[in-house]
Amino acid sequence: MSVGSLVEVRARGRVRGRLALMGPALVAAIAYVDPGNVAANTQAGAETGYALIWVVVLASVIAMLVQYLSAKLGLATGRSLPEVCGEVLSRRMNIVMWVQSEIVAVFTDIAEFVGAALGLHLLFGVPLPLAGLVIGVASLLLLNLRERGVRRFEAGVAILLLLTAAGFAYTTIKLNRIAWPELGSGLTPSLSGDTALLLAAGLVGATVMPHAVYLHSALTEHRVTATSGAGRRYLLKFLRIDCLAGLGLAALVNIAMLVLAAELYSTHQGADSSIQTAHDLIGITLGAGAAVIFAGSLLTSGVASASVGTYAGQVVMAGFIGREIPVYARRLITMVPSLAVLTLGLPLTTALVASQAVLSFGVPFALIALVLVTRRRDLMGSLVNRPLTTAAACLASTLVILLNIGLLATLFT
Repeated sequence: MSVGSLVEVRARGRVRGRLALMGPALVAAIAYVDPGNVAANTQAGAETGYALIWVVVLASVIAMLVQYLSAKLGLATGRSLPEVCGEVLSRRMNIVMWVQSEIVAVFTDIAEFVGAALGLHLLFGVPLPLAGLVIGVASLLLLNLRERGVRRFEAGVAILLLLTAAGFAYTTIKLNRIAWPELGSGLTPSLSGDTALLLAAGLVGATVMPHAVYLHSALTEHRVTATSGAGRRYLLKFLRIDCLAGLGLAALVNIAMLVLAAELYSTHQGADSSIQTAHDLIGITLGAGAAVIFAGSLLTSGVASASVGTYAGQVVMAGFIGREIPVYARRLITMVPSLAVLTLGLPLTTALVASQAVLSFGVPFALIALVLVTRRRDLMGSLVNRPLTTAAACLASTLVILLNIGLLATLFT
């Protein structure tokens, strides 16, 4: 869906025209502050204090880079990353890419649905299975805004993102204590402790989201059209600003989550690191109002990210194998594992953190594909990656892959 040509957008005036160029990164950014992030950051802060702040910062920087490259791909080619892969990769490889993407989508949905349902349960006492059904309907209603125009959908997601950010900012500021020396020490890379590597992999899986990488290119492929080289470079400048704003906000929210957990559990050592317990500790420490805001932030992030995840699933299937299913059917299919978790009474925070660790294994597929296509001049034209950009993207991909290898070694030993 298109916002219009660059000429039409500029004709709206200086402020309205520039605002119209912003938005895709805010949609992608909601995936970086979903309930899986809440669970991963809460557990990391509870078990390691500030020690893994460096992982959140590093993952956020990687996210900014890869989301920018994905957005640039959509602008340069007029196609999404899965569509480009569908053209340049073999049929067999595209099937492999699609299958692993769908597996990742299922685990993504577990994080989003379970977290949002838990938020609804904490707010109103709604039984978890029923809360899951409500979240499914709410996410479809949000996604339906796309039928009324891309800007309405972007605005709906952006509002929920800002509400989520405001909620976590409020609780962190109200806490009114941050151990700055420990925070500074946490910026030094280290993975000491039995669970540090697993928690680090969960943080990366929660922060660098494969489906957001695939989706961002689809959000920019036909959004604003420009025929001249100067016009495309102008759009590229705003893609950078959009990514810095959207992903920068997500990075601050993730840091706030971890800091909040580190401080809460420093005075309640021995308490389990579940989201439910974190909610209770916020109520005890900061009051019932802060606990309500925390649960509300969990709910808004879950509804928005569940909607964006469904949209991403449609993009992935259409691009890799050239097939589509009705969005309602996709929503029902991907809801099943999440509803099973809610109905069977499985440990919710454990399920959320485990889902984020699984997501980290899908990241290399998306990153390697993105690097390979954005370095090709025959695809990207004048927007092809500079050698330094490709080198940075390769380094980011290598770091993620090495982290996953370390996680495998930890799990099997």
